[in-house]
Amino acid sequence: MSLRVFILAGEPSGDRLGGALMEGLHELSQGVAFDGVGGPMMSAQGLTSQFPMDELSIMGIAEVLPKYLHLKRRIREVADAVIASKPDVLITIDAPDFSLRVAKLVKKSSSIRTVHYVAPSVWAWRPGRAKKMALVIDHVLALLPFEPKFMQAAGMDCDFVGHPVVAEKQATKSEIADFRSKVGLGDAPYVLALPGSRRSEVSRLAPVFGESLSGFLKSNTGMRVVVPAAAPVAALVRESLQGWPENVLVLDPNDYDSETAQAYKRAAFASAELALAASGTVSLELAAANTPMVIAYKFQWLTWRIMKLMALIDTVTLVNLVTCSRFVPECLGPDCTAENIVAALTKVAGDPEDQNRAMSLTMRQLGQGGEAPGLRAARAVLDRLP
Repeated sequence: MSLRVFILAGEPSGDRLGGALMEGLHELSQGVAFDGVGGPMMSAQGLTSQFPMDELSIMGIAEVLPKYLHLKRRIREVADAVIASKPDVLITIDAPDFSLRVAKLVKKSSSIRTVHYVAPSVWAWRPGRAKKMALVIDHVLALLPFEPKFMQAAGMDCDFVGHPVVAEKQATKSEIADFRSKVGLGDAPYVLALPGSRRSEVSRLAPVFGESLSGFLKSNTGMRVVVPAAAPVAALVRESLQGWPENVLVLDPNDYDSETAQAYKRAAFASAELALAASGTVSLELAAANTPMVIAYKFQWLTWRIMKLMALIDTVTLVNLVTCSRFVPECLGPDCTAENIVAALTKVAGDPEDQNRAMSLTMRQLGQGGEAPGLRAARAVLDRLP
């Protein structure tokens, strides 16, 4: 059958999800046609974006306010385009502040089926979001296995389709050997340091990470520190190494072509003894590489107090959440001190087996070994179409 899909993503992570979903729809459905907004990965699957996706990749109140009127116009433009094209389905991907406003306008003027890819984390905070979302969304594609029950309870169809981390390429032995040789590591053991991908994160975490790693290496002489920096903050990372152990190796992706930078990052993750990382999805990348970790994060005082009041969970690390365990140590908020981090690193380094089992279980629970998440997502969309 022919299928017309309007698909919308607003940031690079959504573009990756959208590209994989579109590839799956091409595989499962003959004659599928796409309209919408997306980035290079979605364009490679046949989408001509209505406007550049990076117009929507805006974070923070200070950044959004000057562009508010423009974004409001884009919401109306996209909704009008959806209604005019009369697709079989509208698929919005993450970016809820934009996506759900578009869906609301579409639902107000039509009966077009709406699918949202990436469930909101109502299990962590603000559970009321699910009921509001159910007013404009018919079907949710979830990345985590425990999310469907929350969406279904609010009145939406929901399918767990697997997390994209399980489909990401992992380093081979030859890639690891090449990486170690090219960057001058040889056979040296090392700790991976991941102080975040935003300037605010790096600024807050670099001092305590440096102090913690210096303390840890006092009892682990011979180990080095490797920092696979995110491209936008690589220069800031280099500027923030005062107080860190000597001979830190910073991997700046801006120094390499894209393919080499990705290969070096994969190899760095795979061959580390353990990692100290900021809270975030990087924990799943480490789990996929089977690298034991300690998670640490500093918040602004007010942010921390609000989080403590509103949080519905006692851990922020997905390995812990998915496996209903607490084997990944966390040093968060006021507990993000060098003393606590050194103790956690020492404990994990001395006995990583429980965490290794939890990481392996996490990958299986997220869909490793089954159909690729993009294909599962495509199948879920098609199976629930009227």
